[in-house]
Amino acid sequence: MGWTRMGTQVLHRGAFVTLHRDGVLRPDGSPGVYDHIAVADGVRIVALDGNGEVVLVEDDFYLPQRRMIHLPGGGTDGQDPRTAALRELEEETGLIADNLRPLGIVDPLPSTTRARTHLFLATRLRPGRQAREITEIGMTVLRWPLHEAVEAVRVGRITDAPSATALLLTHLTTAPGA
Repeated sequence: MGWTRMGTQVLHRGAFVTLHRDGVLRPDGSPGVYDHIAVADGVRIVALDGNGEVVLVEDDFYLPQRRMIHLPGGGTDGQDPRTAALRELEEETGLIADNLRPLGIVDPLPSTTRARTHLFLATRLRPGRQAREITEIGMTVLRWPLHEAVEAVRVGRITDAPSATALLLTHLTTAPGA
């Protein structure tokens, strides 16, 4: 592997994020420090309805200071990824998926956190009960044909990395002849 952790110190512990500073030996053998954050793994769900439309959400994000279009999802909150995906889909969109299959896993920021994002394809959708968190009050639900969502990734309109990856994987696996 090349890196050796010599010790770790917690610099900050918040409700969702813990900041660590590790004393390390780098791959070249020199000593150093490596700061990283610990957060829960995440999930993103491509909810594809019977008409070939993808359910997206648009919401205000604090750090980029803009509204962003992305797939429903969020943190696992200690649940297994499948359970978290079903929960997040219903909370944010009011939809329940009778079929959920994994698309893959991505490491969105491997130099900053160990957290991974689990990607799912949800089909056979039916109405459920929306229950958004206070930070999601301004969230809106959108439905776009899959090819339009893929084009939105291509032109930089959808920039959330796990959402982009999941949409492209869905396009590849559902395209005729796939």
